[in-house]
Amino acid sequence: NAFGLIQICLILSCTSIISSLHCNHLPFQQRKVIENSLRLLEKMGKKFPQQCLKEKISFRFPAQVLQPRQNESVGVAIEEIFQHIFYIFSKNLTLAAWDGTALDEFQNGLYLQIEQLGACVTKKHTHYHWSKEASRLKLKKYFRKIDCFLKDKQHDLCSWEISRAEMRRCLQLIDKMTRKL
Repeated sequence: NAFGLIQICLILSCTSIISSLHCNHLPFQQRKVIENSLRLLEKMGKKFPQQCLKEKISFRFPAQVLQPRQNESVGVAIEEIFQHIFYIFSKNLTLAAWDGTALDEFQNGLYLQIEQLGACVTKKHTHYHWSKEASRLKLKKYFRKIDCFLKDKQHDLCSWEISRAEMRRCLQLIDKMTRKL
């Protein structure tokens, strides 16, 4: 029994060491995932259609949610942003006319990043701080505007292209922030 207990302790300590090493490289991994996501967003569709220019609107991304008050709260914000992007790009895509393979890779990359962030960000420590802020509500409001815009336009080609351009801008802001951390 004592030998079995020692083995379990060794396995747990090795797992936590490997996990912490993995989390130490998270900003580098995020940059790579964002670069890949931006590349896939470009590959998914063609150039922005000229006929959609007249419909283009500003959703006003709440950039203050990415201000580095604490690295962990920024990590929680990024995780939530990825969840919202994943949600938006997981429904009613029939009129988008995008490259299906690139879209699948984009969704898979977001999902894996959400999983990695969830494992590394210490939510217990930041949950109270994050939930008290208006930042979470600002993010929800921002993504709700995009979701409502898509619904109002009945998920047509232009609404998807405008949303794709907005997600590109959003990912570029996250990339800029992670380079500062």
